[in-house]
Amino acid sequence: MTRDKKTIVKDALKLVLPIVLGYIPVAMAFGVLARNIEISLFHTSLFSIMVYAGASQFMALDLLQSGIGGMSIILTTFLLNLRHMVMSASISTKFTNIKRSSFPIVAFGLTDETFSILYFTKNKLSLTFVLTVNLMAYLSWVLATIVGYLLGEALPASLQASLGIGLYGMFAALLIPQLKGKRNNLLVSFLAVIIYLLIDYMKIFTTGWDIVLGIVLSSLIGVFLFRGEGEEVND
Repeated sequence: MTRDKKTIVKDALKLVLPIVLGYIPVAMAFGVLARNIEISLFHTSLFSIMVYAGASQFMALDLLQSGIGGMSIILTTFLLNLRHMVMSASISTKFTNIKRSSFPIVAFGLTDETFSILYFTKNKLSLTFVLTVNLMAYLSWVLATIVGYLLGEALPASLQASLGIGLYGMFAALLIPQLKGKRNNLLVSFLAVIIYLLIDYMKIFTTGWDIVLGIVLSSLIGVFLFRGEGEEVND
């Protein structure tokens, strides 16, 4: 490894460390919750190895526990993760000298948190930098999931409950900057909450479809209301 690559890896490790530290308690909470609803260690591990999407994994556990059908779970998680297609396309504009054959690997390792690091990095992104960030985040999530599952009931109930709070903290940290100075984003977020609450209150659809419809309807309304408008940013 050349000195330049060592420097790149070192810089990437510094940037990804907060994400790693944030993923560990959240992934452990996922492992604990999966064990509590009697999902096997093998399938719990596959959740994190193959799906690798924190919000979708937690939501899938909730839907499984509620007895929701497989197709509803797949559709809900698909809609929730559509943003990854946009993020992948956006981040590709910052690549330099990265072969197209590497794009699927990079896209798989992309999460909300790693996207934030990669997108707001000032310089063009090298494959070494991107893979270091993605791999460290991925390994921390997968390994912490397994550790959480194995610890299982050994953890005090109060600690098990507190582990899950980290997920909401991470979402808040991602959402709030997107709302600052962006009226359109704020309005669509409120619309999604209101639509979800109304559908859930009316009990017209089974659990799971309220989330799906909340995502779809608020997005469609946002497209209709703000079609052709530029993004509002207050510096």
